Amino acid sequence: MKHKFCLLFSVCLMVLSVGKAQELVTLDQAIAVALEKNYDIQLAKGNSELRNTDKKYSTGLFLPAVNAAASTTWNDTDQEFKFADETRNTSGNAESHNTAASAQLVWTLFDGTRMFSTHERINQLSIQGELQLKNQMVNTIADVIVSYHNIVRQKQQLRATQEQMKVNEERVKLADRKLQVGTGAKPELLQAKVDLNEQKTNVLTQEALIQQLKDQLNSLLGQQLPSTFEVMDTIIINTELVREEVLNKSGTNNYSLLAAERGISIAQLTLQERRAERLPFLNFNAAYNFTDNDNTKLINPFSSVQSQFKGFNYGLSISIPILNGFNITRQTKQAAINIQQQKTVYEQTKTITNVAVVNAYSSYEVAMKVLQVEEENILLARENVTIALESFKRGIYTFIELRTAQQSLESAYDRLIAARYLAKLAETELLRLSGALLR
Repeated sequence: MKHKFCLLFSVCLMVLSVGKAQELVTLDQAIAVALEKNYDIQLAKGNSELRNTDKKYSTGLFLPAVNAAASTTWNDTDQEFKFADETRNTSGNAESHNTAASAQLVWTLFDGTRMFSTHERINQLSIQGELQLKNQMVNTIADVIVSYHNIVRQKQQLRATQEQMKVNEERVKLADRKLQVGTGAKPELLQAKVDLNEQKTNVLTQEALIQQLKDQLNSLLGQQLPSTFEVMDTIIINTELVREEVLNKSGTNNYSLLAAERGISIAQLTLQERRAERLPFLNFNAAYNFTDNDNTKLINPFSSVQSQFKGFNYGLSISIPILNGFNITRQTKQAAINIQQQKTVYEQTKTITNVAVVNAYSSYEVAMKVLQVEEENILLARENVTIALESFKRGIYTFIELRTAQQSLESAYDRLIAARYLAKLAETELLRLSGALLR
């Protein structure tokens, strides 16, 4: 069973008051919208659909090509015939109507197995397109998770600041009361007001930052969220990720790595296509032809008034490449080089992925240890402020000692919130690298 940390202090922080109700958007809802409306995912889907379309019609590589042609022509020409026997000379206008139609079939029976390599390459491109789409979906989900929890982080920071304001407001009241009864000093009151105003400024700055982060999240979702919305208050972390399991899954389920692996297969099939171009091409050819000539007006008495031809013809043709400017040699060598390039890309991607997993798990492990310490430390710091404030009311503590306790609590909040956010970032990166975000 997975154990999950929850912010212990979240139930103790002051709830933000809002002028009107805002729609609550959960992380799952944000991810669902992103998978449908994110622009990068839509572009990746389009590329995948293009490759799937090629795959759907790739069986046409094995089918014959059939073409039909037809024409009809009217001729109206002036003709003149001269012979040695001048009595046979004649001239005048000749008219005719010619009709022709044909159907040709060309079927490649053998092309050095190129058609089979091309068919398989198209299939591999389709698979690679789907892997690239999944990789984009995983990356987008990771971006949404990080962006969403950054808002949660800043909300926690805002509430921590507001809790500090409550203490400063109490300091101002106490300092003013002491000054009025003659037991306090004005600098103490002024410093309390300065500290309170600083907290008010921090609140305004923090609220503006949260709105900016919400706008950034909305842009990842194709601007599908309402203009004002709210997010959850806690960051939940999976504490049971194991380094070896993540490494193994990143080697078998990482979509970027799988797409790079397909790139090698595609390059090898391209080389087979280039080599096939050196072999003879054998085609089966067949045609049906029809011609009708209607000479409606003749000048030459030896020409037929009407003629008609129709019938089939078929046979085999072979084409043997001998010399074409070394193009096949050049393309074959380039295809071989591309295989090495794709292998290098794969090894590079694999190395980068493995290093990223190791680094992310190291960050995850450290953040989890820090988080355990800070979860305990925040309770101590809060109790310390409570004691310091009560002691200040009784005149046992000075305002400097109270302020020191406040600063300690503020620092404890910052470290705890940062530790939880960093742990979530590391967890998200590990799940992204292992392809688990899409499963």
